[in-house]
Amino acid sequence: MSEPLQRRAFVTAADVAKRAGVSRSAVSRAFTPGASVSVDARKRILRAADHLGYRVNRLAQSLINARSNVIGLVGTDLQQPFHAEFLTTLSAALLAEGFQCMLLNAANAKRDMSALIARVLEYRVFAIVVMTGTPPARIVEECLRNGVPVILVNKLLPGLAVDTVVADHAAGGRLAAEHLLRAGCRRLAAVSGAARTASLIGRLDAFRAVAADAGAPVRIREEGATDYRSGWDAALALLAEQRYDGVFCVTDLLALGFLDAARSECGRRIPDDLSVIGFDDIPQASWSAYALTTFHQPVERLTDAVMDVLRRRVKHAVPSHAVTTVPVRLVVRSTVRGLGLAKSSR
Repeated sequence: MSEPLQRRAFVTAADVAKRAGVSRSAVSRAFTPGASVSVDARKRILRAADHLGYRVNRLAQSLINARSNVIGLVGTDLQQPFHAEFLTTLSAALLAEGFQCMLLNAANAKRDMSALIARVLEYRVFAIVVMTGTPPARIVEECLRNGVPVILVNKLLPGLAVDTVVADHAAGGRLAAEHLLRAGCRRLAAVSGAARTASLIGRLDAFRAVAADAGAPVRIREEGATDYRSGWDAALALLAEQRYDGVFCVTDLLALGFLDAARSECGRRIPDDLSVIGFDDIPQASWSAYALTTFHQPVERLTDAVMDVLRRRVKHAVPSHAVTTVPVRLVVRSTVRGLGLAKSSR
C-alpha cells in the first residue's frame, strides 16, 4: 500500500522571494495591481511562483488592507426557484469580476439575521448584499459605521444610507388588476403569505387600488408561507366562499398550488371559470400543466443593478445611496380569459 499523503504547508511569498532572488516586498508588489516592480523581477517572480505552486493569500491581504474582495450574500428561503436563480446569476457575475462570495443562509435565523451579518463583518467584507429577508435597522447601521456598504434587493429600509435594487412590484400589481378586469373578472381575490414584506405589500396595494377605482372589491388572503401548500389551501378556502372569477397570487408558487386545487378539488375550469395571474415567472410557470400568466422579474437586470452599485463603490469609495427600480414584464400564457398565448406586455 502507498504511504498516506502528507499535508504540505502552503507555499509562502518568502519561498517565492528566495527562489526568485528578490525581496519579500517585491513578491507582494508583483501580485498587486498597479504596484511598481521591474519587468525582469516580475518575470523571475512569476516563474518561481509557477514552479512552487504559489497562490496569493487573499485573507492576509485583507488584514493588511483592512478590506477584502469578499461579498457577503445573505438570504432566506434560498431553495425557492426565484431566489435560487438570482443567487446563481449574481454569484457568477461577482466571480467574473474578481469578487469572492460568502453565502450565509438565514433560513434558521428566524426573523433576525443580526448574528449572521455580524459574523460577515468579522471577515472585513467589501459589501453585504441582502437578497431575501429584511435585516434589522440597527445591524445595518453597524455595517455602515464599519464602512461596509449594504445593498438591499427587493426591500426598503427608509432613512438608512443604503443602496436599494427593487423590481417594480407596484407596476406588476396594477397590470394584474387591469388585465383581470379587461378579461371581464369582477369577483376578485388576491393571495399572499403572512410575511408582509415590502415587495408583497407593493404588489397587493397596487392591485387593490386599481380594482377599487373600477368598483371591484378585492378579497385579500394573507396566510402561511408564500409557497405551493399555501396556494392550495387558499384555493380551498376562497373558492368555498363564493365563485371568484379572477385571482392574483403574489408569487408563482402560490399560483401553482392555487391552480392545482382549483382544478382538482373545486372543479373550476381555467381560464373559462377562473382567471389566475402569478408573479416571478419561475421555470415551473411555463410547464404545460400550468402555462401560468405571470410577471417576469428580470434576474439579469437585477444582477446588473447590484454590480453597478459595487463598481461605483470600487471606483469612488463613496456610496450613492440610490434606489434602482427594475421594470417587470407580463408574460401571457393561458390562465387568463381573452389574453392570447405567447403574447407579452410591458
